[in-house]
Amino acid sequence: MLSALEVFTTVVVGVMVGVEFSVAFVINRILDALPGDSGQLGRAHGGRMLGAVMPVWYITSLVLVAVWAIAGRTHHGTGLIVTAGALLLLSVIMSVLLLVPINNRGKTWTPENRPADWKEQMNRWDRFHYVRVAVIIAAFALLVAALA
Repeated sequence: MLSALEVFTTVVVGVMVGVEFSVAFVINRILDALPGDSGQLGRAHGGRMLGAVMPVWYITSLVLVAVWAIAGRTHHGTGLIVTAGALLLLSVIMSVLLLVPINNRGKTWTPENRPADWKEQMNRWDRFHYVRVAVIIAAFALLVAALA
């Protein structure tokens, strides 16, 4: 049963990492290259869509890692799992304090109501997101190492 939990948790976190990596290095670059207001509208739509899904995914990942750490506390690699959990907790805190406030503003913007500094705000979100992606990649790597 513990093995199934380990694999399931690693897959859930790994897919989350893949989505966030794709947002950072593929999707946002595509949106930024679109003409006119298309990129801003795409970011607003993405903010609404992923803003509804990702909080559940982040919390679920954190809970799964916590359950793994508790259930496998006497097994090899528990320190790696606890550290991965701490990194996932950091990513949640970063999200709530740094990224969500920007996203909550950006998802309501249209070409008619967006602020003059909307590009600067999106660039700030991108920079915070790069850091968050690095944090969750590190957490994922620790989970994979714990499996080995």
